[in-house]
Amino acid sequence: MPTSPDLFDQWAAAPQASPVQDNAPTPEPQPEPAPETTPATPQPLRRALQELLRSGLLEQASKPQLFRHIASDTARINRLLEPLDLQVRVDDLRGLAYVAVAPGWQADDAEDGDEWTHPLVRRQRLTLEQSLLLAVLRREFLQREQEGGLGVAVQLGLDGLLPQLEIYLGATGSDMQDRKRLLELLEKLRAHGVVSEVDAQDQLTIRPMIVHLANPENLQGLLAHLRGLQQAGSNDV
Repeated sequence: MPTSPDLFDQWAAAPQASPVQDNAPTPEPQPEPAPETTPATPQPLRRALQELLRSGLLEQASKPQLFRHIASDTARINRLLEPLDLQVRVDDLRGLAYVAVAPGWQADDAEDGDEWTHPLVRRQRLTLEQSLLLAVLRREFLQREQEGGLGVAVQLGLDGLLPQLEIYLGATGSDMQDRKRLLELLEKLRAHGVVSEVDAQDQLTIRPMIVHLANPENLQGLLAHLRGLQQAGSNDV
């Protein structure tokens, strides 16, 4: 009986199929879609935002055009500031725009036990004397607003401010030393944008930022601190 051919031999003897020639042209690759572009920020708004970030605030009284750009396009400004965890807040009644840390911002890590580590905003702590003077100035500012209306320029003389401060800090016994102490405290507060420089007539302007810096929450913290000092003094007696 003849043997069946090996399976390998059958495959080898089978005619090989010729490869199919594809004469169709190779399709060209489709161009990648162009990346979406956002409209460029108008130059006036750029200048307004740069000035806002430079000084931290804008007042309508001193820079009306820049303030108008910020106040009229606040939503766009906040979109630009969102990646920085910042936002602009506008007080239309007092003509003030200022930069603040966005609500809900939390530091990734804390240094030296301090929860404040925002990379773009330096926290400037006030001394007790500065805080007391700030409270006195805020009270004076709100009283003048009630008398003259919102947006009124509030000016105050050193002679009227000294007796109010001495109620809390006491007098040194030297008029020159009392005046020097007051001027040094005012200069520290001027860096926070709440008062102007004292002019040649010993007059200063209380700026509207004082309402937001010395807000009720901060004043409550000051009051709690004073109560703590009073309690500590009572325990030492």
